[in-house]
Amino acid sequence: MSHPPLSAQLFRIIIPVTGRTPLSFVRYTTRRSLGVTVPAAPLRSVTMDFVDSGLYRDITDHAHDAPAWLRHTAEIGTEAGLLVFVGLFALGWWRARHSDTRAFAIAVLAPLATAVAYVCSEVLKSVVTEERPCRAVTGAAPSLAECPPYGDWSFPSNHATIAGASAAALVLVRRTLILLTAPLALLAAFSRVFVGVHYPHDVVAGLLLGAAVAPAVVALATRPATRLAGAVRGSTAPVVRWITGPGPRSAGLPYASHRRR
Repeated sequence: MSHPPLSAQLFRIIIPVTGRTPLSFVRYTTRRSLGVTVPAAPLRSVTMDFVDSGLYRDITDHAHDAPAWLRHTAEIGTEAGLLVFVGLFALGWWRARHSDTRAFAIAVLAPLATAVAYVCSEVLKSVVTEERPCRAVTGAAPSLAECPPYGDWSFPSNHATIAGASAAALVLVRRTLILLTAPLALLAAFSRVFVGVHYPHDVVAGLLLGAAVAPAVVALATRPATRLAGAVRGSTAPVVRWITGPGPRSAGLPYASHRRR
């Protein structure tokens, strides 16, 4: 007398004891077509597995209890805060005009790497298609900022991705900037939850995505960008020379003239 495989016997034992389907199996079939049929159970979407709606409610409740000036500042700052990174990119480029070619190439690559991280965030959004918490979470306080339209998905946060990428890329331009960029990125990410348009996990994922993609892009592109910057710096066109800067030699002229005295 043949017996079913041990795995099939265990499968029959587990179901009566636990009353739950192991993993998400709907049917188990042996090679001899000896099957154990299990009633189909509805599977939760991937989106709902990670929803931290309780924490979202707590934060948005505190946001509504906050002073009016803080709420208005958050509404403005959650969008305008990214402009600080734009200013830091411009400052990094300006200072790099008087640096060596490699430093100049990294300063130019930093905002481009941030743009690549943003594109990655958009692609991931279109795959996950997580609904915004300002529509999906029942019983939550109304969002301070206008809830984005349907189809503008929540995971990951574009703002947090840009903030994380900018912070990481700017550190490659000048290491001491981490004292400014890291807190600024965290604040920008938190503000998206505070105003009610993102879950906490959206902004955490965005920060990690940006902080991973931007340095990787800079690392991969630094060598060819350095060669290109060196070639461009050899141009005699006034506009090109102004954009690329004079390089480190002119910065050292005062010191050289002092030595000659």
